[in-house]
Order: sequence, then structure tokens, then C-alpha cells
Amino acid sequence: MCKKIINLGLIGFGKVGAGVVRVLQDSARLLEEKIGARPVLKKIADVDISSRRDVSVDRHLLTTELNDILDDPEIEVVIELTGTTLVAKRLMLKAMSEGKHIVTANKAVLAQNWAELFATAKKNRVGIFYEASVGAGIPVIQVIREGLAANHISRIFGILNGTTNYILTRMQKDKINFEEALDEARKKGFAEPDPSLDIGGFDSMHKIVILSNLAFGKKIEIKDVYVEGIDRIDEKDIRYGEEFGYSLKLLAIAKETGTPGVLTHQQRAGKGARHRTALHSMEKNVRPAEIEVRVHPTFLPKEHLLSSVEHEFNAIYIVGDLTGPIVLYGRGAGQRSASSAVIGDLIYLGRKIVGGNAGEISGLWEERRKGIKIKNIADVRSRYYLRFSVVDSPGVLAKISNILGRHNISIAQVIQKEERRKNVVPVVMMTHEAVEKNVQHALSLIDRLKIVKAKTVLIRVEDGTTSC
Repeated sequence: MCKKIINLGLIGFGKVGAGVVRVLQDSARLLEEKIGARPVLKKIADVDISSRRDVSVDRHLLTTELNDILDDPEIEVVIELTGTTLVAKRLMLKAMSEGKHIVTANKAVLAQNWAELFATAKKNRVGIFYEASVGAGIPVIQVIREGLAANHISRIFGILNGTTNYILTRMQKDKINFEEALDEARKKGFAEPDPSLDIGGFDSMHKIVILSNLAFGKKIEIKDVYVEGIDRIDEKDIRYGEEFGYSLKLLAIAKETGTPGVLTHQQRAGKGARHRTALHSMEKNVRPAEIEVRVHPTFLPKEHLLSSVEHEFNAIYIVGDLTGPIVLYGRGAGQRSASSAVIGDLIYLGRKIVGGNAGEISGLWEERRKGIKIKNIADVRSRYYLRFSVVDSPGVLAKISNILGRHNISIAQVIQKEERRKNVVPVVMMTHEAVEKNVQHALSLIDRLKIVKAKTVLIRVEDGTTSC
């Protein structure tokens, strides 16, 4: 007998929740045609059921009790849109233990509890669907999980937060400072009353952890991710970066570095001194693969595809060994965009339920590479933008260059600006590739010099030339 109805429970009736309800109402016939069964919203739970929403629902659907959904055996799918962490984790674990599938937009609870949640899903033969957690309506989860399944993904660069991208765009285009740009973002509704999760880089961090888990088959712990926000960015550094040909973005970065794999049997086969010499040379070039995951302000060349992503838009740049680079672009937040992703997951899941093989989808994530090392930020290799505030006197550049040289840091470009304040001038440099810990140690010595009058500004640079 064909399944006619799939009962849903919605937990979290905020802006995105209301958007999901509207789509379920307005597109009911289309959804039934695409799924092969009618999705029925049986219950909506929220701590506040008295406030008006921009969608009308029958009062009997509303409850403040989570267990009205979690303990209902007829509800097969829980749509979790609470925006909480601890409560969301508990309700998701309980729902899955009751055999219910999860559709969620909750990036924080996923990033913090990834392994436990997916282990519980597997144990109970249910699925977790989370397209809306990264990029909202940009289908990056589906692309990595399915579209790029045949690829070895080596790199992901993401502009994953609309608030910070809007702020940096306004600072660059209008030559305004950070506070002015943040105030403008608030007025336009692109920034929360407390924007610390966004401007501090933590929102982007949760998202890149999810993408890294999925792309690399390795559980990334939040403590292993270096995070730096944009709240200390000075407009003059954006301007100086432009003179070097760069655009500033808050970039979420995930890379696999080193030389993946080992020498093949065919490469090892052979005899003689010449072969042994060649084999030794190849073995020296094989370095263990490592994964680095970080979020920080980053200068990108103006010609890079991500440099043209402006205002509140998001984009994800992914490099696969078969596809080469691809870019996904769109609005990474908002009621309609997030609702699109939630409903898309619901359609996919609904088809599996109708087909009677929903139990198979619990295996959508497995940790395949437990032994691979997560690289510490201190060991990362990058190019660097450095701005020194120094006394305007002869020999300054020589003293700075001497310390950099002793730490194996080579200067690629240098500009000494004529902007003078109280006999202090900025000296701006771009370095060649260097190791982070060497750069940090060199700057700690430079900043102690009497000729240096302020803490040196450091911004990392990604331009495609950084080696593995």
C-alpha cells in the first residue's frame, strides 16, 4: 500500500520556521507531487506561541511542550530550527532515539556535536539533513556529498557570512571605518543587535567545520580551528591592500596539504642503483597529508573569483582533483533562502521514506580518515601583509628586514607611505611564503624596537601560489 502522508513536527517557530510553514502551505500540491506523499505539519513547538508571525496557523498546532512532538509516534520527521545548542542537541538525540529523522539549519550544534549526532543517527537508522546550516539556499552540502563524490577535494575557500562581507564591502567601496559600516549593516537588517558571532568569525567557523567534516571524512574539533574576526580591521589596510592588487575578505579556509597517498607498487618496483636513487628522491617528496582549517581576514588577488563577491552575498570555492575549481554563489541567509534548503532536504528525505529505504540514509557520513593530522596554525605556510608604524628616520627598514631575514621571511614588495602623524609613518610589506610561527616570533621582536610605535598589523594572503 502506497504511503499517503508524512507527519512532520516543527521545533522553532521564528523567522525561518515561519518561512518553512509558508512553503508547506503555499506549495502543498507541488510538494506532494515531488515527494509522492503529502507532508503534513502535525505540531509546532516554540517557547513563544503568542507572538504574531507573518503566517497563519491553526492554534491547535501550537505547543510549548517539546514532548508533544518527540513522544508522538506518528511524527516521522522533526524539523529543528531553534537556534539553540544544548537544547537542540538534547531534542535531536531524543528524536533520533525514537526513530525520527532530523532536518536542521543549526550549524552550531552540528559543528560542536558532529560525531555523536551521526553515531546516534546510524544506531537508530535515521538521517540528519542540514543543507540550510551552510549557505542557506546555496546547495553546497549536496554538491560536496553527491556532485563531487568522485573527487578528492583539496581546498575549500568560503565567504560564509553575509554580515562581515557586507561590512568589508562598504569599508572598501565607501572608505568608511568599521564602526560606520557595522552601523549601516544594522540599519539594513544585515547585522544582529549583538553581532559578535558574525564579526568574531565564529559563525563562519561553524560552517567551515561542517564542510571540512564532509569533504575530508575527518572529524574536525572546534578547538583545532584558528578563528580571527574583522573587528580590528582598519580601513587604511584595505586601501593599502588594494594598492598591492588585493581585496580583503573574511575567509573560511579548509585545505588538505602534504602529498596524499604513498608510492605505488609500480613506482617501488625495479632494480639497480639508478632506480634506488630515483626511489629515494620520490620518497623525500612524499609528505604525510594534513588538514588545516582556519577563519580570518584574508587578502585575495582582485582577479580571484571570490574577490567579486560583495555585500551580503556568500560564495564557496571548491577544488576537486577531477573538476578543478568550482564556485557556488548566492544569498547565504534570509527566510526564503533558508526555507528553500530546509524544504529541499524534506523532499529528498520524503522520497526515501516513500521508497521504503529511509533507513539507509543514516550512513551519509562516516569518519574515513581518523589518523590524518590537523595542522596547527603555527605550522601553516602563507604569504603575509604587514604594516609597521615606525619613526621616520634612516635605517628603519634595514632593522626590520634584518629580523625578518633571520626568521626566513623574504620580502616580496614594500611601500613606505608619506602619511606622517607625529613623526610616525606606515611601512607596508608583502612577504613571500613563510611559516606562521616564524612570522609571529619575528613580529614580537620587531614590536619591541624603539623605532616601532604601535603593534604591527598582520593579514594573511591567499593567492594560489602557496605550496602544499
